Amino acid sequence: MTVGLLKEIKVHEYRVGLTPECVGAYVDAGHRVLVETSAGHGAGFEDEAYVAEGAEIIDSKQRLFDEADMIIKVKEPLPGEYDFFREGQILYTYLHLAADELQAKALMEKGVKAVAYETITDDSGHLPCLVPMSEIAGRLATQEGAKYLEKPFGGRGVLLGGVPGVQRGNVVIIGGGIVGLNACKIAAGMGANVTILDISAQRLAYLDDIFGSRITTLYSTRSNILKSIKEADLLIGAVLIPGAVAPKLISKEDLKLMKKGSVIVDVAIDQGGCFETSHATYHDNPTYVVEDIVHYCVANMPGAVSLTSTMALTSNTLSYGLEIANKGLETACKENQNIMHGLNIYDGKCTNEAVAKSLGLKYWEPKF
Repeated sequence: MTVGLLKEIKVHEYRVGLTPECVGAYVDAGHRVLVETSAGHGAGFEDEAYVAEGAEIIDSKQRLFDEADMIIKVKEPLPGEYDFFREGQILYTYLHLAADELQAKALMEKGVKAVAYETITDDSGHLPCLVPMSEIAGRLATQEGAKYLEKPFGGRGVLLGGVPGVQRGNVVIIGGGIVGLNACKIAAGMGANVTILDISAQRLAYLDDIFGSRITTLYSTRSNILKSIKEADLLIGAVLIPGAVAPKLISKEDLKLMKKGSVIVDVAIDQGGCFETSHATYHDNPTYVVEDIVHYCVANMPGAVSLTSTMALTSNTLSYGLEIANKGLETACKENQNIMHGLNIYDGKCTNEAVAKSLGLKYWEPKF
């Protein structure tokens, strides 16, 4: 199979879908790898490193698409890339289609076979290709939130950890999954007062076992959410329904309960965001203000730490990508249900039930 590695064109996206070592693994397996010029620069990988592992450097995006059987990326294709795709071509990347009807319809119309990192499962039902980015995004959520609480950035001027004799900042995290857990680790490590809410009693018990009296755990009810945000200096949205659009848990009206200059970080923005007032932003202009509340809604947060993110991501995506390349997509899906769960678009149809429901599309279960 001929594999094509694209340079990301999303604003301030510096990650890359394959490291040079990953390219070497594809080449060793007998595949041809085409790498777009400077694809790895943002993550610190020069073209020469890819060539040393057996790749061919291609300076024409059109040629790369024309020759590649499988396209590997990090982020979803943007409208300027749609026309490059051809029928039957495999796309292997993050897609987040539930919040992106335009992309879903474009991939269906092009006849692309689209496999989404974020819905691939492992044998335990977890999401191994999403976990590393969730870990990074969770940690960044607290880090970025702490920064934008500073007065020069429009925040309240609160230091999360406080100092002796001064009250610590309050961090409220909605969602106790991978993102919430990692946001909690950083916030507790900074010395903040942390409250984390989740709908699962089992998850809350787990978090309580880990952090003990350093945090407060609450059931995620409407009443508890509203009580918590009144005291929040930093509010982090960390909810996830795999493949589906995120539920809206905080309305614009609810923001009036919060303290002026508080900060919201919506990590669920890739799936549409879990706050009514959220809309996607970019690293070069990451915040905006609604009802005196600073909103940070960057849709590719891990791209800011591109080397760490690329290494973490590719260590999880490589094995599935190799299986697709070695066996062909159809055989790989037939023999490995975890890859089948990653298949979102095939033969012009939506093959992920949660995505189809979110977009109002007909769900089609492929029979391989």
